[in-house]
Amino acid sequence: MKTFKKYFELPTSPDQVYLALTNPMTIQLWSGAEAQMSTEEGSEFSLFDGDICGKNLEFEENKKIVQHWYFEGEPEESIVTFKLHPGKRPDSTSIELSQTNIPDEAFEDMIDGWNDIYFASLEEFFEEEA
Repeated sequence: MKTFKKYFELPTSPDQVYLALTNPMTIQLWSGAEAQMSTEEGSEFSLFDGDICGKNLEFEENKKIVQHWYFEGEPEESIVTFKLHPGKRPDSTSIELSQTNIPDEAFEDMIDGWNDIYFASLEEFFEEEA
């Protein structure tokens, strides 16, 4: 099991990033796929037409999201944490992403997914909005 941690910067405010990560309609806009999401702790979620599923554990509005991402058959929970901070550039957000307990065989695919799909789609969405 491995851990991944990386910082991303998006060209918008933390409240807009929080909305993009928690509002199912907004998630569908940037991901191009069906999404089910709620900001109720303990609620189940589904992203990218069900390719990512899990449980919402904690929310701190415009600052932090903690989720349990499911990996079938794995004994340890994979915890994803998004921490949102004002970015270095005006009206930008620095996102501290960490994910624990990623199965070894899924690690490279997870990193590619974070970089090339998840955050690339978010960045493109916010650049178009600007």
